[in-house]
Amino acid sequence: MKRARRKARREQQDWPEETVAETSAPAQTEQDDVDEQQSTGWKTSTASLAGLTRLARAGTWALIASGPLIGVMALFGSSAPAQNAAKATPAVKSSASTGPAGFAQLFVGAYLEAGEGTEQNLAPYYSGSVSLTHPAGTRSALRTQAMDAREVSPGYWSVTVAVNVAAKSKKDGYTDAGVQYFRVGVQSTGSDGTSAYTAVSLPAQVAAPAALKPDDLGYPTSRGSGSSDPASDTAASFLKAYVAGQGELDRYTSPGFHLSPVVPTPYTSIKLTSVQDNSVDNAGTKVPGDGVRRRLLVSIDATDADGHTFPLTYALGLTARAGRWEVSSLDDAPATAATSKPSSAPNSRAPSAASAPSTPGGSALPSGS
Repeated sequence: MKRARRKARREQQDWPEETVAETSAPAQTEQDDVDEQQSTGWKTSTASLAGLTRLARAGTWALIASGPLIGVMALFGSSAPAQNAAKATPAVKSSASTGPAGFAQLFVGAYLEAGEGTEQNLAPYYSGSVSLTHPAGTRSALRTQAMDAREVSPGYWSVTVAVNVAAKSKKDGYTDAGVQYFRVGVQSTGSDGTSAYTAVSLPAQVAAPAALKPDDLGYPTSRGSGSSDPASDTAASFLKAYVAGQGELDRYTSPGFHLSPVVPTPYTSIKLTSVQDNSVDNAGTKVPGDGVRRRLLVSIDATDADGHTFPLTYALGLTARAGRWEVSSLDDAPATAATSKPSSAPNSRAPSAASAPSTPGGSALPSGS
């Protein structure tokens, strides 16, 4: 018996490992079942181990064989953009004139106030040589405003600046020298959201831009200053509530049109001075049927708590409903006649304040008068 067992072991050593596992599996199954019944833990049988061994080997060879294919797929996959990845947006260079215009305003203000010994104050704006012979503070910029900014070539701007100038005299201190105009050449460079500016020369004083005669407005009919017209009466009541805090706005507005009153309330009372509209009906005493619209240009005198009166003009849209007029819009600008076009005004002059001795109380003129 022992010799038979040794012979069987020698024969098994010559067999492949898989064959040994398969041959020994039936003999071991019964004992494995007994072991599982006697044990409280999880155990696997020899047959199961053999099956796992074959599966692991097969998987290893499959992985090795598919290696080149996986590498190629990974290469192509990495080159394709992810579906959920944010796409890079190319930088867009803005040609907005805000930066060059603001720079020109600062430069002109510094230029007007500079004088002998303060030329270095112009260095942040202009790198050229500057030699001034008049005393610093001879002129001062009360207010500056860019009137025109044109990009004459990429990154190169021509900016015209209007300045309310105060001039210093020996006897009378500062006087208002009126509105003057200066043109500046400004170069700008920018990348990655940053910009740099420089003036290519000192400012040039230029003539005022041409004035225009405005369009004819689209309110051909005058209603005078009275409120006998129902539309004028509605407009007056609406404006009392809007700027003088008298009454509720919703009482005078169309359904769906919501507007908040001016807060804090700037005026204590208003008075109609002129009402014009686009209606050809000069009587205007009857309210038409629902849905009829009308445009009004309403001028008022508004009085504040100190008794000062200021003229104001409002463009309103009115709509008829239930036998009365209601305000349905506060227009952004007065309507113009359809066939009207602006034209150059004859003998136009730049807006200018008359020269006067130094400042009354509350003036914006420089101190030191």
